Amino acid sequence: MSFANDLFAPEKPNEPLAERLRPRVVAEVVGQRHLLGPGKPLALAIASGQIHSMILWGPPGVGKTTLARLLAGTFDAEFIPLSAVFSGVKDIRAAMEEAERHRMRGRSTILFVDEVHRFNKSQQDAFLPFVESGLVTFIGATTENPSFEVNAALLSRAQVYVLKALTDDELGELVARALTCFPDLQATDDAIAVWTGYADGDARRMLNLIEQSAHAAQASQITTIDAGFLENALSLNARRFDKGGDAFYDQISALHKSVRGSSPDGAVYWLTRMLDGGADPRYLARRIVRMAWEDIGLADPRAAQITLDAAETYERLGSPEGELALAQAVIYLAIAPKSNAGYNAYNTARAVINKDKSRPVPEHLRNAPTKLMKELGYGKLYRYAHDEPEAYAAGETYLPEGLEELTFYEPVPRGLEAKIAEKLKHLAELDAAWRERNG
Repeated sequence: MSFANDLFAPEKPNEPLAERLRPRVVAEVVGQRHLLGPGKPLALAIASGQIHSMILWGPPGVGKTTLARLLAGTFDAEFIPLSAVFSGVKDIRAAMEEAERHRMRGRSTILFVDEVHRFNKSQQDAFLPFVESGLVTFIGATTENPSFEVNAALLSRAQVYVLKALTDDELGELVARALTCFPDLQATDDAIAVWTGYADGDARRMLNLIEQSAHAAQASQITTIDAGFLENALSLNARRFDKGGDAFYDQISALHKSVRGSSPDGAVYWLTRMLDGGADPRYLARRIVRMAWEDIGLADPRAAQITLDAAETYERLGSPEGELALAQAVIYLAIAPKSNAGYNAYNTARAVINKDKSRPVPEHLRNAPTKLMKELGYGKLYRYAHDEPEAYAAGETYLPEGLEELTFYEPVPRGLEAKIAEKLKHLAELDAAWRERNG
C-alpha cells in the first residue's frame, strides 16, 4: 500500500471544483475561526510546532479532511488516509507498516481516519498501541458525537475539536472564489442566495452545485446565472438532514422542548423542519404521542387522544395531507396545561422496585378462588370500596408492608390535575379521620 501527501500537487485536468478550491495553506481556510483564529486552540498548536492526536467532529463539508491535510503539510509529516467505509484491520496493519518505514527514514506520520465512527470497537482498538508508541499522530474525522461513537480508550488519547457549519457570509466568500474559476460567468445576488441556502452550511455541497450550475449555463449559452435559471435547470432540495445522526436527534429534542416550553410556534417550526428534511412522519407521530403522556399527562387527558387521532389520520391520508394533523397535534400539546406527575410517578415506582426486595402481596388484597385460600385468610379483611361511604374505603392500604407511606403520584396545580389534587386531599382527610376513629 502506498500513500502520498498530495496537498501541494499540481491541479489535475477535469478536477472537481471542490478539489480545485481546497485550501493549500491554513490561512486559506474559510470558517472555523473558533479553532484557527489568533490565540485559538489549533492556531496555538500550530504555533507551538507540536502536533497532537485529535478528533475533528462536525457536519459534512466543513473542512475536516482539508484541515487534517493542512496539518500534515504544516508539520511536514507524511499523511496516511484511511476511510472507515472501505478499510478494515488489514488496511490498518498495512498503514502502520508504511508509518514504520517513514519513521526509519526519520519522518513522522499523521494517520487520518475519515468517518472513524464507522469502525467497530476492535478496529478502533487496533489504533491504540501505535498512537501510544508515537508511531503515528491520530486524526479522526466524524459527523457523529464521539462521546457515543468512539471508544473511551481512543477518545482519552485524542483532543476533540468541534467544527461548525459555515455561515452565509463564509459561504459567500467561497462563492467569490468559485466564480473566479468561471471567468465568463456572472451570478446575481438571488442566485448566490440560492447556492448558500442550498448548501445549508456545507461548503462541498455548495461548490458541487456551483459547478453543476456553471456547466448548465455554458450548455445553455448564457453568461449570467440568476435564481430563475437555477430553478428551471436544477432540481434542488435545500435541506441537510441526517436521519440517523446528531442533527436528527437535536431537532427531535428541539421539537420536544418547544412542546414542553409551551411554544406552539417553536413546535410547529421544528416539526415542519423535520418533515421537510425527510423524517419519517410515522416516527414523528410516535414521538408526539409520547410527548402527550410525558409532559401533559392527566393535566389534559384529551392531549393523548388528539395525538392518537393525528397518528391515525396520517395513516389514512399519508403525505402531505396527513401532516396537517400532526402539526395541529403539536400545537395543541404546546398550549395544553403541563404535568410530568404521571411520568415522575412511573419512574419513581420503577426506581423503588428495582432496588427493593420482592415484597409479598398483603393478604387482604389477595385473590381467594379456592377453599384453601379462603381458609388461609386471603381477601378476608378486604373492604369493597363500593359498599363504603363515597365509594372509598378510608384508611385502607394498597402497598406492600413496609412501603405504606410511599407517595409516587403528586399532581401539579394545573389543568385537570388541579381537580385531582383536590380529590386526593379530600381522600387523605377521610383516611386521617378513619385512623383517628380506629386508633
